[in-house]
Amino acid sequence: MQLTLHTDYALRILMYLASQPGKRVTVVELATFYNVSRNHLVKVVQGLVEHQLVETTRGKNGGMQLASDSKNISIGHVVRKMENHFNIVECFDPAQAECTLDGACRLKGVLANAADVFLSSLDNISLADLVKPRLRQHIVNLQ
Repeated sequence: MQLTLHTDYALRILMYLASQPGKRVTVVELATFYNVSRNHLVKVVQGLVEHQLVETTRGKNGGMQLASDSKNISIGHVVRKMENHFNIVECFDPAQAECTLDGACRLKGVLANAADVFLSSLDNISLADLVKPRLRQHIVNLQ
């Protein structure tokens, strides 16, 4: 299973914000720090706002910050919200043609269980767990 680039950037944005508690961060700052397109990050930030993970403020002193304490943000929750689906194989998608092995195949159940275990393990990790003091200092040093 591979997470989309959208989710990867969402996690990176959240980690950056968690490393800057109380500071409003701009998309330009993030784009510069990660060397990523500003336009792409805007779409990711919109998703984070939509899922109430980030708050934004417009204007001269505007920017974004975490919507809640990083200790209260589960990585499993973030991944579930940012990923469009978890269709590991074609037969997970009901819109796809029916599998000729359906009813006799156990692969779908095994993979669904593996995805559940993966996400459950991420549920036990908070954003705060990912942002050690060393990361905070590293980001501050690079600014």
